[in-house]
Amino acid sequence: MTYRLKIRRGRGGGESFWQSFDTPCAGRDTVAAALEELNGRPALMDCTGAAARPVVWERACLEKKCGACAMVIGGAPALACATALEDAADKSGTVTLAPLAKFPRIEDLQVDRAGMFRALEDMALWLEQDADFTDERRRALHYKAAGCLQCGLCLEVCPNFDGRGAFAGAAAVAAAFRVLDENETGEHAAAVEKAYERRVFAGCAKSLACQRICPAGVPVERLLVKSNAAAVWHRKERKRK
Repeated sequence: MTYRLKIRRGRGGGESFWQSFDTPCAGRDTVAAALEELNGRPALMDCTGAAARPVVWERACLEKKCGACAMVIGGAPALACATALEDAADKSGTVTLAPLAKFPRIEDLQVDRAGMFRALEDMALWLEQDADFTDERRRALHYKAAGCLQCGLCLEVCPNFDGRGAFAGAAAVAAAFRVLDENETGEHAAAVEKAYERRVFAGCAKSLACQRICPAGVPVERLLVKSNAAAVWHRKERKRK
């Protein structure tokens, strides 16, 4: 079966257009493999026979470990390297590809996720001491939190995130949990607690669409519960004492 990639193309904030390409890739081949097949051709032509420039998209590991190839596939946010053509295609064999909508578009399927990383820096989400993982259950939860790919799929589906306000979304939860669970006292801990309350707790409605979409299976709800307790409720208890 021949699959058709219908790709939303354009540069920056300008107008976009749809362009379609047929690919001989098999159904179990990934969307990433199909995009590489297109761009590997000596001369790329669309379904009408018109010459086309290579498709711009972001990738790195292609093994579901980096999150770089996040995009909207068949109407749902997903990783191109982890999505089979046959799973994303409609009945006609067409797979629609579009850039994530909640990040500024750079070109075609590539977006600028720098704002997501700036939020982590603004919240001072780094450890200032060695982590203590002598407790096995605690170590296991930290390991799951560290699996966050920072792909941005959670922000794409979040009803409260728009990229313009203070709310940093679930992308900050995994990193915040690791800091809040380790740094319990001191100026840095206090700063992280305040940043967390302002940039996560105050804006989260707990729809948990983030947990359902996460390709790494990060237990967002559990991390939220623990981080809310550490950054908000325990801090308020300390103030009352």
